[in-house]
Amino acid sequence: MFFHSVFNGQDEVRVSVQRIMLKTKIHRATLTATDLNYEGSIAVDIDLLRAADILPGEQVHVLNVNNGNRLVTYALEAPAGSGTVMLNGPAARLAVPGDVVVIITYAHFDDADMKNYKSRVVFVDEHNHVRP
Repeated sequence: MFFHSVFNGQDEVRVSVQRIMLKTKIHRATLTATDLNYEGSIAVDIDLLRAADILPGEQVHVLNVNNGNRLVTYALEAPAGSGTVMLNGPAARLAVPGDVVVIITYAHFDDADMKNYKSRVVFVDEHNHVRP
């Protein structure tokens, strides 16, 4: 646990601090579809979710390389091997099929956890399949 000293006006107080670090990233996937009428989320090929250690329902940040939009939503499973990366609900207005996106998760870590920590980055090909 990392401790940071702060002053409360009179005394120095030590407070525990966790760092928010990149956990995983699916790098430069191609958006395959959007569905404005769905309730929300981003559907991602389950093979990509597994490779990136992202669980269905987990919060994800989606960065649109083409237009600079960034959004926070949650992941849903799409069929394995489909290459699906589909924005749903209101987020569908922030991208169009063919846009390149980066899908990121973050996690909280203590400094002690950081000694051997390395984030996981998954690179994909033009069909959103994991590159070796």
